[in-house]
Amino acid sequence: MFIFVENINTKIMNTWHKVSVKYTKQFTDGTLKRVTENYLINAINFTEAEARVHTEIGAFVRGEFIVKAIKNEDFADIFQYDDAEVWYKSKVAYVSEDVDSGKEKKINNNFLVSAHNIKEAYERIEESLTGLMVSYEVSKIEVSNILQIFPYIAIEIEEED
Repeated sequence: MFIFVENINTKIMNTWHKVSVKYTKQFTDGTLKRVTENYLINAINFTEAEARVHTEIGAFVRGEFIVKAIKNEDFADIFQYDDAEVWYKSKVAYVSEDVDSGKEKKINNNFLVSAHNIKEAYERIEESLTGLMVSYEVSKIEVSNILQIFPYIAIEIEEED
């Protein structure tokens, strides 16, 4: 599944960017500590990802923060469930036949799913991929260091007549 964004009357495929942000965090006991946290931002390019992280993170971080790194992430799809906040990255492999050569080719896709534990992450991946027409294998599931995801939200601009 691909995610598309509508931008100036054209359809452009956008990408996910993992953005590392360093700031001073106040914990529940009142202590302050410099932390680096990772966020996943849905944006067309690095510039938009950095601008969006300033908007999104600036809303809840008091004081200054620094964008330490921005990196492209390759996810075939993201499955978000409202009851869980921990993100698991899973690697799913399936075999496809090359149309030109007729040879079988192994294809790996990465998925991100929110769940309470690895077992639930596996079950949610299985549930989400039930309509897949090829056999597949979930070869890897691991806890992701992504704290929060900010998907793209299209803003409609009203045109004056």
